[in-house]
Amino acid sequence: MLRLAGVPLFLWLVLGPEADVWALVVLMISGFTDWLDGYLARKWDQVTLLGQVLDPVADRLYILAAVVGLALRDVIPWWVAVLLPLRDVLMWGLVPLLRTRGYTALPVHFLGKAATFNLLYAFPLLFLGDGEGTVATLAQVLGWAFALWGIGLYWWAGLLYAWQVRTLLATTEPRRRTALDA
Repeated sequence: MLRLAGVPLFLWLVLGPEADVWALVVLMISGFTDWLDGYLARKWDQVTLLGQVLDPVADRLYILAAVVGLALRDVIPWWVAVLLPLRDVLMWGLVPLLRTRGYTALPVHFLGKAATFNLLYAFPLLFLGDGEGTVATLAQVLGWAFALWGIGLYWWAGLLYAWQVRTLLATTEPRRRTALDA
């Protein structure tokens, strides 16, 4: 829940006062709490359905907030700002198809985690690269390297999920509707 509350704060810091250092601190705290939460949940066998839903939602919201912030500040081109959310629209479009077979989501795939990792490293580096000097230039180069790999992996993972849904639809009988479904 703390990670979710940090999303509007992060976006405000990026777009309002353009306090990039504080925005990066919020992003780093979010990343650390994401890791810590997952580590402790697995270690203490406290994995919950709510956590399994909210964790990727928080990741997607941070990615969306960073993309919007970077695009509105002209740090990234608009094609990047459109391409990433477009993949999420594809994923949301698959959910009704999954529900016809009694599923609400597919398990997170390593490729999706790798894509998110790349993107969540790319955005802080691109923010740091929005300046002058050697550090900014290095951050921009590394940021774009992570961003391009992240975009490619993000879409590759999305296509893999779409293929899994297609396979599931072909191999699984439709779920029977009950009175509770109405």
